[in-house]
Amino acid sequence: MNPIPWSGAVLAGGLSSRFGQDKALFVYRGKPLIEWVLGSMAQASERFVLANRAYPGLQVYPDLRRGGDTMSGLHAALGHARHEWVAVAACDQPFLSQEFWYFMLERITPESQAVVAASEGFFEPLGALYHKSLEAEVLRRLGAGELQMQALLRSIPHVALDKTELEARFGPHLFINANYPEDLPL
Repeated sequence: MNPIPWSGAVLAGGLSSRFGQDKALFVYRGKPLIEWVLGSMAQASERFVLANRAYPGLQVYPDLRRGGDTMSGLHAALGHARHEWVAVAACDQPFLSQEFWYFMLERITPESQAVVAASEGFFEPLGALYHKSLEAEVLRRLGAGELQMQALLRSIPHVALDKTELEARFGPHLFINANYPEDLPL
């Protein structure tokens, strides 16, 4: 059960150059990768894709400020979301689940602006929750050319969950980063 209304945003703005084809549309275990991620967000009050190209049948928004990689995607997610909390994932994270997002949402604290997985000081910026109040700070960083998500996450109030424990609970491929089709487990 959803503890609060939330938005789900899937980043699909990369060029997929190493992947060799559009990652979002790559059919994995019977359906496109993007459908797996959107399915994990089925209980969100709204779901949308952030990309600079159309995906027929899906609600797609472009980056509001291009050229900032993940930071641009986060900025667009926060800018387009109707709700205070936004789940942000990459289109190549097919192992996220509804249970995972519920678990993350239950970890929100009144002072936090993000709920993320972390391991040995490294944050997983995707497969994470962000509060809409970060929009101005993200825009400031984009304008200043400060595009490191790690630096952003270190500078804001956040809840860091142990990545190893999350993978033990929800599966070892939870935070997969598939640069090539063969990176996806059979």
